[in-house]
Amino acid sequence: MAVREIRLYGDPVLRTVADPVESFGDTTRALAADLLDTLDLPGRAGVAAPQIGVPVRAFSYGVDGGRGVVFNPVIVELDGIQTGDEGCLSVPDLWFPTPRADHAVVEGWDAEGRPVRVEGTGELARALQHEIDHLDGIVYLHRLDRQTRRAAMRAVRESGWFISAGTSR
Repeated sequence: MAVREIRLYGDPVLRTVADPVESFGDTTRALAADLLDTLDLPGRAGVAAPQIGVPVRAFSYGVDGGRGVVFNPVIVELDGIQTGDEGCLSVPDLWFPTPRADHAVVEGWDAEGRPVRVEGTGELARALQHEIDHLDGIVYLHRLDRQTRRAAMRAVRESGWFISAGTSR
């Protein structure tokens, strides 16, 4: 369908809790295609619908050879701990150590309304948690410890993309 523009930190859609998808059909198929097309650019592990300006509970993922879209996802299991550098398409070029569970299981629906279950460790677990955070209006910067978050917010304010995002929206 189309590669969609990524909304940048500061855009209100990124801080808004996304609405559940109520019905499945042409609209969910088109959104799934856009999420996958947008994901397919190099260096991307996931894209949440709010990141492309669509305030519904859906995301795409593409990690470790697995790829798909989940609507109305729910985390049903988390286990272990990992802390590694995390980044976000909505916060370009900035990476900070972010604690996450090392194993995650997510259940939801595909674009046709059929049940899906995605399970992963390491990078996939991180991506699943990161994308669901977007659906809850949480950007990974808000998961950082106080000192790291202060440094991260300074880096955001000093970035050229944040200044232009703030003045154009």
